[in-house]
Amino acid sequence: MELSRVHRVYLIGVGGIGMSALARYFVRSNREVAGYDKVPTPLTRALEAEGIAVHYREDADEIPVAFRQPEGTLVIYTPAVPATHSELAFFRKGGYEVAKRSQVLGMISRASRCLAVAGTHGKTTTSCILAHLLREAGLEVMAFLGGVSEDFGSNFLMEGTEFSVVEADEYDRSFLYLEPDIACVTSMDADHLDIYGDDATLKATFGEFAAKVRPGGVLVVRNGLPLEGLTYGIDDDAAYSIRNLRTEDGAYRFDIHTPTRVFESVRFSKPGRHNLLNGLAAFTMAVQVAEQPDRLVKAMGSFKGVERRFSYKIKTEQGIFIDDYAHHPTEIDAVCDAIREMHPGKDILAVFQPHLFSRTRDFGPEFARSLSRFDTIWLLEIYPAREDPIEGIDSQWLLDQIENPRKRLIKKSELIPEITRENPQILLTIGAGDIGLEVDPIKEALSCAS
Repeated sequence: MELSRVHRVYLIGVGGIGMSALARYFVRSNREVAGYDKVPTPLTRALEAEGIAVHYREDADEIPVAFRQPEGTLVIYTPAVPATHSELAFFRKGGYEVAKRSQVLGMISRASRCLAVAGTHGKTTTSCILAHLLREAGLEVMAFLGGVSEDFGSNFLMEGTEFSVVEADEYDRSFLYLEPDIACVTSMDADHLDIYGDDATLKATFGEFAAKVRPGGVLVVRNGLPLEGLTYGIDDDAAYSIRNLRTEDGAYRFDIHTPTRVFESVRFSKPGRHNLLNGLAAFTMAVQVAEQPDRLVKAMGSFKGVERRFSYKIKTEQGIFIDDYAHHPTEIDAVCDAIREMHPGKDILAVFQPHLFSRTRDFGPEFARSLSRFDTIWLLEIYPAREDPIEGIDSQWLLDQIENPRKRLIKKSELIPEITRENPQILLTIGAGDIGLEVDPIKEALSCAS
């Protein structure tokens, strides 16, 4: 279907972070938008406030009357929606145009100069930094993000359509629908083995994504990855390299060496070398299209961050509370390193909610090693997302592998009283499930207790 012929858009799973960005795009493009999701969340409530009709009971009878005509109606779903979903079955049986989220994102981005960020880690933060840089450089940009940017309070930005920034998701090979002008690969660690089967297949698919770059385009690659492209790194021989790194007034200062120029005394405030690399990746992409690179340098210093990506919820002399989306051992290690760097000597209580039974099974020993690095570790039960339970795989199974005497399982209902009783120097909540819904109540409780 040509998007110009679409008058109504219905999204199954509208409350997902990627789906909601599409919903916002179509509202801004003057289409009628509605959708379904399992439960109300702050994000679905925000969508409703923006004029999107959302319902929470899986039933074709709940579909608004205006969306019951196939002509001019586009139905979008995600891979997490099962084929047995009654509303999806209704639309397919009725002859509607039905497409995956990634297909629609591909159609939208092809009409612009697309900058796509891929990687098993770092793509959300890198995409948000990139969108911020391009906007601050005065370019006409729209952005579809996998997190809520603290710079513009949304997972969607639309200040023109010449450039598009998209998060290129490797899950279900979704990023193969994109045809970027500039692409970036931040990392290719083993993940989503329920889809790919093994690490070699995952890496081969990233190679397919790299080959999707349009003729005359640019592939940006973290130095050391097995892909040919414009490299970036820290204190190495990359084409774009951070050097002379130091900290000043709670932020990083460094120089960026490029093939043609050195940008001196760049400021960046997000903690951790992983975030430095994300910032450099975004800068490397942005400088390919921005005519005034000095504006990019200034914008690096003003980037605020992304919700649930090393987000300080409390930062006082009495205590620190950090929330992060980390749900893979490599990401947990990066968060731990960043906390140890920024707050040396302080005791860390980490509360982790494992995400997916299959990921927990596939990386059990790696999770155990990463989580053992914290001074105290509490585990919530596994967040299943799209999966059914796997026999023998639960949080107790993971806890038994953690080599740390200060470990325990904990229920959500116990979190706030136990945290306030523990009164940690640093509290860290981590995970990609619904642990994020606990963050504000925890923050409120800690603020009242201090």
